[in-house]
Amino acid sequence: MANKRYASFFLFFTMPFSLLHKSYPQSVNQSSDEHQILLELKKHWEISPVLGRWSSNSAAHCNWGGITCTNGVVTGISLPNQTFIKPIPPSICLLKNLTYLDVSYNNISSPFPTVLYNCSNVKYLDLSNNAFAGKLPNDINSLSALLEHLNLSSNHFTGRIPPSIGLFPRLKSLLLDTNQFDGRYPAEDISKLAELERLTVAVNPFVPAPFPMEFGRLTRLTYLWLSNMNITGEIPESLSSLRELNLLDLSSNKLQGKIPTWIWQHRKLQYLYLYGNKFTGEIESNITALNLVEIDVSSNELTGMIPNGFGKLTNLTLLFLYFNKLNGSIPPCIGRLPKLTDIRLFNNMLSGSLPPELGKHSPLANLEVSNNNLSGELPEGLCFNRKLYDIVVFNNSFSGKLPSSLDGCHPLQNLMLYNNNFSGEFPRSLWSVVTDQLSVVMIQNNNFSGTFPAQLPWNFTRLDISNNRFSGPIPTLAGKMKVFRAANNLLSGEIPWDLTGISQVIEFDLSGNQISGSVPTTIGVLTRLNTLNLSGNQISGNIPAVFGFMTVLTILDLSLNKLSGDIPKDFNKLKLNFLNLSMNQLTGEIPISLQNEAYEQSFLFNPGLCVSSNNLVHNLPICRARTNINNDVSRRLIALFSSVGSIMLLGSAVLGIMLLRRKKHKQDHLSWKLTPFHILHFTANDILSGLCEQNWIGSGRSGKVYRVYAGDRASGGRMVAVKKIWNTPNLDDKLEKDFLAEVQILGEIRHTNIVKLLCCMSSSGAKLLVYEYMENGSLHQWLHQRERIGAPAPLDWPTRLQIAIDSARGLCYMHHHCSPPIVHRDVKSANILLDHNFRAKMADFGLAKILLGAGEDESFSAIAGTFGYMAPEYGHRIKMNEKIDVYSFGVVLLELITGRVANDGGEYYCLAQWAWRQYQENGLSVHLLDEGIRDATHVEDALDVFTLAVICTGEHPSMRPSMKDVLNMLIQFDRKPTGIQEKVIKKTCGLETVDIQNIE
Repeated sequence: MANKRYASFFLFFTMPFSLLHKSYPQSVNQSSDEHQILLELKKHWEISPVLGRWSSNSAAHCNWGGITCTNGVVTGISLPNQTFIKPIPPSICLLKNLTYLDVSYNNISSPFPTVLYNCSNVKYLDLSNNAFAGKLPNDINSLSALLEHLNLSSNHFTGRIPPSIGLFPRLKSLLLDTNQFDGRYPAEDISKLAELERLTVAVNPFVPAPFPMEFGRLTRLTYLWLSNMNITGEIPESLSSLRELNLLDLSSNKLQGKIPTWIWQHRKLQYLYLYGNKFTGEIESNITALNLVEIDVSSNELTGMIPNGFGKLTNLTLLFLYFNKLNGSIPPCIGRLPKLTDIRLFNNMLSGSLPPELGKHSPLANLEVSNNNLSGELPEGLCFNRKLYDIVVFNNSFSGKLPSSLDGCHPLQNLMLYNNNFSGEFPRSLWSVVTDQLSVVMIQNNNFSGTFPAQLPWNFTRLDISNNRFSGPIPTLAGKMKVFRAANNLLSGEIPWDLTGISQVIEFDLSGNQISGSVPTTIGVLTRLNTLNLSGNQISGNIPAVFGFMTVLTILDLSLNKLSGDIPKDFNKLKLNFLNLSMNQLTGEIPISLQNEAYEQSFLFNPGLCVSSNNLVHNLPICRARTNINNDVSRRLIALFSSVGSIMLLGSAVLGIMLLRRKKHKQDHLSWKLTPFHILHFTANDILSGLCEQNWIGSGRSGKVYRVYAGDRASGGRMVAVKKIWNTPNLDDKLEKDFLAEVQILGEIRHTNIVKLLCCMSSSGAKLLVYEYMENGSLHQWLHQRERIGAPAPLDWPTRLQIAIDSARGLCYMHHHCSPPIVHRDVKSANILLDHNFRAKMADFGLAKILLGAGEDESFSAIAGTFGYMAPEYGHRIKMNEKIDVYSFGVVLLELITGRVANDGGEYYCLAQWAWRQYQENGLSVHLLDEGIRDATHVEDALDVFTLAVICTGEHPSMRPSMKDVLNMLIQFDRKPTGIQEKVIKKTCGLETVDIQNIE
């Protein structure tokens, strides 16, 4: 594509080449020449929204869009947002009077356009928001000496900024932000630009270094943006000389110490952004920077109280102090600020009440004070000026009724009041269709009362009123609803028959109410429903068979009702992670797919239920067919069975003697049985001969692991890994069959991201599993034992992300495309193996279950998980499902992101608890990341994956995502998929095996 692009450029270039000669004839009519030059420009860049209206039939090119003329000659070209791809042509500089050139927000992907060196009169040059790449030329000062504005921001420039950037004597605006410049800050060179008024060098991966004190010489600066460029240390006093500053943005660096006093006393400063650093101490109390309009010092480590001095800032519209360690009360004077629109103080240690006049004197639009210790009532005038769209006050101790100003607060979009002590009737107007903006209402865990209208507004997406005192019938739901939770209220009546309006809903919870009637068969229209909880009501009738066709349903709780009849056979089609039908009046045989240990607590206190004769896991009676066998037949059968029993007893005795003799005869000669799962080019003897100490490479709780070269090279021999998983003599025949049955399932798995189980070898004294060998060992070694394995460098971010995606793909296949699903039970970085290309594969899948079947019940908790990776439900929950793997995988993600071990013995016992505490108390910060992935390019993605990991390690299994969801989220962070990845992604979680090594 690139070659074609440049080929078309050179075709155009050769055509007007003669025009570029410096001896361009002066006698030619300048206007007609400019007209022709512009038409050639149109031909080069092809059709665009503006160029499409340039007409060759019109001689008045000064009237064309994007063209500015002075005294009849072209002096300006402004063509932003035109979808240009081709480079800037040299002919543009034939416009000798051109002083203004703007081609920003296009898709130009060439190196820096040195052809512009010939535009000797240009004063304003804007190349921003394109795809220009490569290094800036060392002679960039060959651009016009008249240049006053140079904007190269939001491109792909790399390398260091050349010293010649400081050789523009008239430059007033230099914008270099959002590129890939590295090396040291070009402070000394830029400080020579004495006329500079605007400077942006933000969002570049410079080498960490202290604040460039030289910038203090730029005394004419009004705009200084230096965020995300690895600045360390404190803000130097030399910057206090910048008395003309209007904006100061030093956010998302590594700055520390106290915020200097001169900042709070600056006479002209309007916009102050210092968030995402490590500033400590208290905020200056004597604030005299009265022109401040926006203050964001969030995500630091500030302490003390919010100063009363903020009440002097009559121009203040935005105040962000969240994610700090501020305490005390919020000064009442803040409630009297006349222009305040957005105040965010969440995640501090604030106490007392909100300013009583908050919202009464200003166009307040957003209020976020969640996760504090605030109390009292919400201010009466909160929505007095009818601008308020967000109220986020959850996790405090607010009480009383909601303010009357919320009655008819039509702009309101998000209302998050949960986990407080609010009471009284909820404003009925907020349920009104007139309130056409409100979409999220989360008011659970309060004492609200009231009823619903007949129908809720169409725009609701999430409604959670659980644990309140709402009463009356359930409203008709419609529109965009995704989550509806109304558990533990006083709702009554029947479930609405018309559910077609909420076909998008994924979670529906009416548990703990007074709902009666039957479950409507129209429940089947909820094809995206993932969670349904109707427990603890008075619902009667049969369970609709339509449940069997709700294919994405994973959590279903209908317990504590009055349901009767059979459980529909169509339940065999479901893949439920959680099912509870206990305490009803159900009868008949439980569907076969539910007769297993995963659902053994799902049918309690239903005396009419039964199971098939070959399945006793539910401790329920066996279903018996009605017969008319008379007593005579019964007596005959008894006699027959007695005779057969005697014969069998005699035969068993003879067989026992024979087995004892056989065992004694072979006690010194183990007989090995080899069960292949792939085409093998080696024999059992090849494996057994390699089980020697020099081939031993590791040990685990299940035994030793050996690296063995099996077979000879001529016949396709290969390196394999042999796991000797136990050594227990006296294994009976039942155990042998159980072992082979389990291993057979694992051996039949074919997936790129699961280590191949090549064969199994068993004898009466030992069991061997033979796997493909993975050259680069385990992820644990690369993350935590680099020095021991001699790794040259830590894993970079693209490699870590690919490992995460590969591992998730393997687990996703096991959970969602194996029947029955396979739960790994011991997901950890040591069980993620890497091949020669660092592609990851899951190992030891299902091994915990095999070991458990081998009679290791007493140590199941140890075998089936590793401390630091085990989900909280281990040990005290009888039924466990795939979500234990999701939890463990979340811990692996945390290892990849933070570089920490799963169990570091620290203050929080394990990595998952540490991460959760960091997330709650300090939010997202680059300091959470392993030093090897802290470059600015990937920080945002890495922190998003950190958030995903925290979600995966949630305490409640039902709240964790599925591995399919985890995989889809991880793939979204893979910004630039390779050819391999594109093909593999198409087969995500599929049954087809992809041989990565042979894709290309």
